[in-house]
Amino acid sequence: MTAVPSDTTNKAIVEGVDLCRTFEVGDTRVRALDHVDITMASGDFVAVMGPSGSGKSTLMNILGCLDRPNSGSYRLLNHQVADMDDQRLSEIRNQHLGFVFQSFHLLPRLTALDNVLLPLRFATSNVGASRTHALELLSRLGLDDRLDHRPNQLSGGQRQRVAIARALMAKPTLLLADEPTGNLDSKTAGEILELMLSFNREGQTILLVTHERSIASLANRIVHMRDGKIEGEEINS
Repeated sequence: MTAVPSDTTNKAIVEGVDLCRTFEVGDTRVRALDHVDITMASGDFVAVMGPSGSGKSTLMNILGCLDRPNSGSYRLLNHQVADMDDQRLSEIRNQHLGFVFQSFHLLPRLTALDNVLLPLRFATSNVGASRTHALELLSRLGLDDRLDHRPNQLSGGQRQRVAIARALMAKPTLLLADEPTGNLDSKTAGEILELMLSFNREGQTILLVTHERSIASLANRIVHMRDGKIEGEEINS
């Protein structure tokens, strides 16, 4: 499995400059991000790798507009995120960002199909087109016979496939995945990663957070983090 080569001529869609994020833990101030710079172009597959507490999930949350830095500049699609109010941030997340998490975050009372349709429930009036797109995604992900199943009726791998379909429903500019195979066995994890690679080969930009070298090596770039700082980067051919 190999990622699509990064096209360095593409304009950056993610531009983080001198990002800092601190948290107060009791009487202690923890610097989760310490002057971090990161850029991504359209079609990139970037893995952020590091041990627990290195700042990789904090970085993903900021790039995914789930959190804000204390200082520094973050531009997404050439828009300064710091200038956006909560409503605009919500719109950006809904229109341009897709998320895949280790624990799936599916709504237990909804079927697989309804979970996938959820992001567009309030975003479009074209219900028929949305349903067709959802069915196409679930079919591609091998879930044709699981449309009416609820999460507790699905295996871990099937639940993660539903989560990937949901994340891709709005055709996001950037897909963010936080340890997406952490709860899966090695065979199922390999299948999920192959699916993500196939979408990347078709042009989907992906940021993947992981602590596993074997997973990070699938990306075209690896960003190494430790103690809130970027220690270095690797380019995979």
